Amino acid sequence: MSSSEDDIPLARTNGRGKATPKSTDSQMANSSPADTNGHVDPGVSIRFGPVEDKDVKMEDAEDGALGASKRKSRASIGEKKSYAEEESSEEEEPLSKRRRTSVKHEDPETDDDVPLARNGRKLPKASETAIGEESDSDVPIERKLTAQKLKIEKTAEKDARKPAAKQTKPAAAKKATNGVKKESAASSAAAKKVKAEPASAKKAKAKPVKAESQDAEDKEDEEDEYRWWEDQSKGDGTIKWTTLEHAGVVFPPEYELLPKNVKMKYDGIPVSLEPEAEEVASFFGTMLNSTHNVENPVFQKNFFGDFKDIIKKSGGAKDPKGNKIDIKEFAKCDFQAIFDFYDAQRAEKRNLTPAEKKAAKAEKDKVEEPFQYCIWDGRKQKVGNFRVEPPSLFRGRGEHPKTGRVKTRVQPEQITINIGKDANVPPPPEGHRWKEVKHDQEGTWLAMWQENINGNYKYVMLAANSDVKGQSDFKKFEKARELKKHIEKIRKDYQKNLKHDMMVERQKATAVYLIDQFALRAGNEKGEDEAETVGCCSLKYENVTLKPPNTVVFDFLGKDSIRFYDEVQVDLQVFKNLKIFKKAPKKNGDEIFDRLTTSALNKHLANYMPGLTAKVFRTYNASYTMGSVLKEMNGAGGTVAEKVKAYNDANRKVAILCNHKRTVTAGHANAMEKMGERIKGLRYQKWRLKQMMLDLDPTLKKKRGAAFFEIDEDLDQDWINEHQAFLVEEQRTKINKKFEKDNEKRVADGEKEMKASELEERLSAVTDLEKKFKKENKTGKVEAEARGATVEKLDGQIQKIDQRVETMSVQAQDKEDNKEVALGTSKINYIDPRLTVVFSKKFDVPIEKFFSKALREKFEWAIKSVEEDWEF
Repeated sequence: MSSSEDDIPLARTNGRGKATPKSTDSQMANSSPADTNGHVDPGVSIRFGPVEDKDVKMEDAEDGALGASKRKSRASIGEKKSYAEEESSEEEEPLSKRRRTSVKHEDPETDDDVPLARNGRKLPKASETAIGEESDSDVPIERKLTAQKLKIEKTAEKDARKPAAKQTKPAAAKKATNGVKKESAASSAAAKKVKAEPASAKKAKAKPVKAESQDAEDKEDEEDEYRWWEDQSKGDGTIKWTTLEHAGVVFPPEYELLPKNVKMKYDGIPVSLEPEAEEVASFFGTMLNSTHNVENPVFQKNFFGDFKDIIKKSGGAKDPKGNKIDIKEFAKCDFQAIFDFYDAQRAEKRNLTPAEKKAAKAEKDKVEEPFQYCIWDGRKQKVGNFRVEPPSLFRGRGEHPKTGRVKTRVQPEQITINIGKDANVPPPPEGHRWKEVKHDQEGTWLAMWQENINGNYKYVMLAANSDVKGQSDFKKFEKARELKKHIEKIRKDYQKNLKHDMMVERQKATAVYLIDQFALRAGNEKGEDEAETVGCCSLKYENVTLKPPNTVVFDFLGKDSIRFYDEVQVDLQVFKNLKIFKKAPKKNGDEIFDRLTTSALNKHLANYMPGLTAKVFRTYNASYTMGSVLKEMNGAGGTVAEKVKAYNDANRKVAILCNHKRTVTAGHANAMEKMGERIKGLRYQKWRLKQMMLDLDPTLKKKRGAAFFEIDEDLDQDWINEHQAFLVEEQRTKINKKFEKDNEKRVADGEKEMKASELEERLSAVTDLEKKFKKENKTGKVEAEARGATVEKLDGQIQKIDQRVETMSVQAQDKEDNKEVALGTSKINYIDPRLTVVFSKKFDVPIEKFFSKALREKFEWAIKSVEEDWEF
């Protein structure tokens, strides 16, 4: 796109149309019954649902309201442009990734194994669901959410106008006790921009940890914990490390030949292949149970093309008599024998005893231990993905055109090692050499290679809980906090430019509005051999449906081919602009924002703040909204479960306002049913305890009233019989498992296994339980079970059950409330983890309730850097 084209006024079309009178433009803006009075309303999501209405006929746009002649879309002309956007970090998952699909990953061991969408088919209908909160008011939910969002935006504007002196100031860094040199005046000045957090840092005292050293004497020495978030002189420059040592990478095991009696068949005849070709046949054979891959025609075609080439290069295929076989048709190939062989091996591994599994894991850990850590500037840091990817069939995401291609084995000659100049270079496997050894102090990678499918570079990086990754997260959220100072100007500018005379400026303003309000990704251009996914700048004509007066339906495949479907209400001027951007002669396949690229949009945003890109808005909006919601919370419920629910409620409010949605999972109804059954089981147990109290003291019926001892109405006899059968089977399973575990321990200790008679004796308890239930059902009475049982003890047990029922009921309600909201994605990737820590400390809830062990390690910097008074 030339600069001259950029500056074409919106009122002109290719230089031939007449300028549109301002009265006409004003008339179009006010054509809706609603009046904005110049104010731009924040967008709000309405519902999930199918698109029932097609695009409205846009008479005002088509009649040349902005020019007499029709402007051809650039996409129609076939002009190409770049949407290249810098690659997101592994934490920057798309907002739509876990919220708009019920598709499951079949293979948890690979990134690539995502179900493939079929070519040429229409997108499936989204579920007919809506998210809203209960209320006695008749005010529409979209109006409530708009009001809430507007309130938060106004607060954000006030925060942006605060004098710099009143902004949250970082605490002065403590004196370094960990060997970090005192920063110079220049570096100190530079560090002020991203210094760590307030007085909170003063409260948390560093805990001494054991120093890592090769010298046995040094192992006993202790040093202060390294708190990098209090030393922002590190990591701001281009030099990432001074010294770096590591052990290299772990290669996958070499291919083991199949037994001679296990062969693929071609047209019913067993085929002998050379090892290279047999390995490729095993790739396909071992995954016959992954039907969404092996039944995909594109997958089959790509695999078979590579397979035939490898057969030809390796010397061909032969029948049992040694005659060459020309393998031409995929339909005649039979890989069932290979699948059966590997399936039996998988079953063998599953059936290993716990002791055998433990021993195998210990052996594997011992071999991999040297590769699991590196020494980064003298500190032991965990390495993330130190294993080289094994050869396999490429699966890809979405309708990837290369799915099924053979990912070849990576050789040491393809791998570049990055290590310190004075460090010992890890030796390559015997008979091999590294491609190159570098000493790139600006890189945070330890090794890299280029894969053969898409030509992408694969990197060995540090683990998520390492200092380097932690600093990356810290900077991401600090950048979002920095946006807080500029958001008012950005919003005022795009609100003003929504009516700009220049088409490029109007498209730019509309795109920023959509990115800010609906968390859309900017979008990247895709090559012919890549899956067709869409973002804001690359929205096609068919991805946007307009419904008067101001409703827009987005329906497209986002990053990783995850469907983004949402029906939203937008500002009237935005609706008008989208009508203009879609006017004839544009048609399906043409781009809506044909004057805008992702790089141009990010360049525009960088004028407001260094490093600002479209993706920063997602982090800012999620974190700022969460901070606002938590600030308004005066208190949370008494029990831990109630407090966790209060946090999830706040998180859910953020997800709704920021459009972090997902479809209801296929197993949700079943999971809720199971939780309901568990609660009913507790209530049945409670009733039995009350009957035991009557067994001990029949006069209690008069003292406490007959109603106290009555069974709940929904616990009818049919349900009781089923539940009793469940309890009997559950006890039988527990006894069998305990017996097996005890025997395994005896064998491991060198003792003899217990005889079957011991198991029979233990199972007699199951028979006793069955008899007890039959007697209770017949007599209607329950005898006290425990020795020394008293009414007081039984009362105590009933109170504990009441607490468990209450806790489970809260959890069930929480699960039901969150069935349509993706809390995990928001909490991990977009909400500043320090806000979760603030809630944990403010309401005295263990951080373990919010962060798993892995996340606690990943967000250690957040947990240790703030107190309950910290604000985003």
